Formats: sequence, structure tokens, C-alpha cells
Amino acid sequence: MKKTALRRSKILEELESSGQVNVAELSKEFQVSEVTIRNDLANLERNKLLVRAHGGAFKTNTLAVHVAERKKTNLEAKKAIGRAAAELIVEGDSIILDSGTTTLEVSKNIGNFERLSVISNALDIINNLASSENIEVIVPGGFLRKFSMSLVGPLAEKNFKQVHCNKLFLGVDGFKSDHGIYTYNMEEAYLNQLMIEVAEEVIVVADSSKFKKIGFAFIAGFSKIHKVITDNGIEEEFIKMLQRNNVEVIIAN
Repeated sequence: MKKTALRRSKILEELESSGQVNVAELSKEFQVSEVTIRNDLANLERNKLLVRAHGGAFKTNTLAVHVAERKKTNLEAKKAIGRAAAELIVEGDSIILDSGTTTLEVSKNIGNFERLSVISNALDIINNLASSENIEVIVPGGFLRKFSMSLVGPLAEKNFKQVHCNKLFLGVDGFKSDHGIYTYNMEEAYLNQLMIEVAEEVIVVADSSKFKKIGFAFIAGFSKIHKVITDNGIEEEFIKMLQRNNVEVIIAN
């Protein structure tokens, strides 16, 4: 099962960089049958992560969107979520800001703190906080994943295991009702799991569109999440689902 998940994650990475994949080429690359590759593509298509075509697959618009474009999507909602998230932070906190366009908005609202420690693997967040004199910025290191402009890999994982924080602000790519939160990349999912383990409080920041999506890689079940901050576009059924799973819902205005 682990090999299957890793192979599918690599297929998504190739889609991300080249825009399309070929069944025969993937079969040779991963040394598995073409039937196996077709099953992989069928699974990923069911999760709306690609579009199959004769002999291969193309990436969906979700994966095609560049980081700069993603920052514009639902921007007003993300700004409101960023403001609401910052209100949960108190002087002297140590926080983790995960990579993502919504967590970037959180970082834009914490410049006035007199004493704050921020751990982040996101280059845009690190750059945004670089000029804040009273904020201690801690960078875990790792290698750059260009699609999300985040640092991942063994070095980042090792360093996150060495820290402790009061609050984690976690961006996600999708939800599965009564199951948990997801992202598109396995390495980022594992790093998110480590962040959760070292945080006293886990706060998911996600605009309401994310409740109608699901990523490929599982991060955690709702038992690991304390709060979700979203916008007023969230449907009532999703609010009830979160509350049913003992997750506090904060609607940002």
C-alpha cells in the first residue's frame, strides 16, 4: 500500500511539472504493468486530481494553477481568515505557520506583536516576516518544493521533531466528511503530521471552497484538530460535520 501511495504521489509530481503523463512511460519508470498505472490514474481521477485521456492523463486546473494565481483565489475570504487567526495569538506565543496562501494572510496580521516566535517552512511567509524586528523567525530547512514554495524533506522533518509550539496554523487542500484533512503531496502531509505532534493547539485555516475538495494525501483525522477558521460561505452541513467531530468552527468576517 505504501508503494502504491508513493507511486501515485510521484505521478502527481510529474503532472505538476510537465502537464501530462503517458501510461507506457510511467510503466517503464516505475517497473509495473500498464494495468497498474491505469488503475493509479483511475484512482487519481476519482479524487479529481487529474483528467485521464487515451494513453495517459492531463493535470486538472487545480494542479495547473501557479502559486501567484492561487494567491488571488478567494482572496477576500483568506484575508478575513488571516485576521481572525491572528486574534487567537497572544504575546509570547510560539507558533507554526504552514505553507499556503491562507497562512500567508495570517503572517500579514502579526507584525504588531512585541514578542512572538514563528516557525515556518514557507518561503513567502519567511520573506514577509523578515522585516519584523520583534518576531523571531525559525526556518527548519529542507529542499524546495517549487509548486508550493515550501521546504520539505528529511532535514525539515528532523528539525520539526526538535521543537514545541503553542499553536499550529495549518493550511489544507481538502476535507473528507467525518474522516479528516488532506493535501496533494505526501511529503507535505508527513511534515504536517509532525507539526501536529509538536503543537499544543491545531488550528486549520481554510476558505469554504476547500470543503468541496479532497486531496490525495491524508494528514490527520478530526480528533487531532481543535479549531477550523473559515469564511461565511461554508455550508451548514459542513459546520455540523465539524461540530459532530468536536471541532470548534470560527467564521471569519
